[in-house]
Amino acid sequence: MDFKLLMAFLTKLRKNNQKEWFDANRETYETLRQDWVKFTQEVINQSAAFDSDIKHLEAKKCIFRINRDVRFSKDKSPYKTNFGAWMNKGGKKAESAGYYLHLEPGNCFLAGGVYMPAPAQLQAIRQEIDYNYPRFLKIIKDKTFVKYFGSLSGDKLSQIPKGYDKDNPAIAYLKHKSFLMYHPIDEKQLKDSGFDKYTVRVFKSMKPMIDFLNEAG
Repeated sequence: MDFKLLMAFLTKLRKNNQKEWFDANRETYETLRQDWVKFTQEVINQSAAFDSDIKHLEAKKCIFRINRDVRFSKDKSPYKTNFGAWMNKGGKKAESAGYYLHLEPGNCFLAGGVYMPAPAQLQAIRQEIDYNYPRFLKIIKDKTFVKYFGSLSGDKLSQIPKGYDKDNPAIAYLKHKSFLMYHPIDEKQLKDSGFDKYTVRVFKSMKPMIDFLNEAG
């Protein structure tokens, strides 16, 4: 995939986020989209070697459409200025934990986990952390996990969640409202012909936490 062309296209789109410009550059977009599907499929195929739950996924069903839903937004810009792909065992619309790839000028990253789970799923994840804290702690303290993500990310409650004590050893993680792994990407890395393999390597390091979250939820 020509990532340089992608970054250039998205940079121009950010400055010209209107239908007339997009229509005039639609051919470039369609070429980039086709390449994005191929790249995403390659990541899926390689990742299936360590996560058989996603081997059935079709890339075209994992990538996000570029059109924005502006119905409830003050920002009426019609197009997103990023390419994104979400891969999990249940498909793009499922609530299960998964892997996310985001390319955007000045904001490229790999991520994974569960974002703002529904109340029942959130409660189940908190319960799993509470019951199996040693296993959870082993995952987030693993040297590879720390190397790529530092620590668990995601918005947190300011107060102690209902049903838990402030002295609970897992309280810092029980406050989470999202359970995410975040790894920023330097755009220079996109020039590397092995970026697909790097992406898969980072995703593989997420697998223990992905499994933990899915077993809970």
